[in-house]
Amino acid sequence: MTDLFRHPNLHPLLHRPRSSAFTLIEVMISSALMALIVVSAYLCLRAAVSSQRLIEPRATVLQNARVAMSLMTADLRCACALSKESPFLGLHRMLGETEADNLDFGTHNFTPRHTREGDFCQVSFYLDQDEETGQFVLWRRRNPTIALDALSGGSREEIARGLVGLRFDYYDGVDWHETWGEVDRPGKTESSRRLRSNLSGMPEAVRITLWFDPNPRAKAAESPEKTTVEPPLVFQTVARLNLAAHSQPGSASGSDPGSQTSPSAANEGRN
Repeated sequence: MTDLFRHPNLHPLLHRPRSSAFTLIEVMISSALMALIVVSAYLCLRAAVSSQRLIEPRATVLQNARVAMSLMTADLRCACALSKESPFLGLHRMLGETEADNLDFGTHNFTPRHTREGDFCQVSFYLDQDEETGQFVLWRRRNPTIALDALSGGSREEIARGLVGLRFDYYDGVDWHETWGEVDRPGKTESSRRLRSNLSGMPEAVRITLWFDPNPRAKAAESPEKTTVEPPLVFQTVARLNLAAHSQPGSASGSDPGSQTSPSAANEGRN
């Protein structure tokens, strides 16, 4: 009997290999790891989709703001007198609780395409509310023909939408003003003008401030009760008027819009 166990080839049934299989604990661990991987992948995908939804509308806002700033600064750099009665007109106005300034001026930033058109164009920038969506739209009115009424006529084009504010500030060489020029100049008395520098000629520079809704599509999709208030995206730039010195000889041309010089400092520099 002892010899039989010493020679395994004589009894193959006594030395069969064990069958491989997973135990219950190994199956549970594998299932837990698989569930952890699936949940992690889902969370990563959800975060990526949320980031895309957050970035896409803001990227559109950045592009709209860049185009709007580029168009307005190009027109303002070549600004000229709008008419003899209103060389340059900037009004401060409110549409409800929204700041929506108006700006009217003439510019040489224009290429004629039809007869009776030159390199001069009457331009207006203003906000108007869309009745269907309720959004504020930035419009530019252009009139390449010399009209009797410089504040009307021509055609308008949409520059950007989704704005929540538009503001213009005007620099006269010393201070910034929120308005420029007078609408009803004949009706004004001489004493009411008080020799203010922002009532005639053109400013040396214009500061443009735009407020954009960071995610206007979310407001349109959600109900008013679920709408979350987000701070607007603010864009600001300063455009210098190259022809301002020709319209206002008494202005301090060449000064920096961001700096101010007091009379005492000027007197010290002369001594």
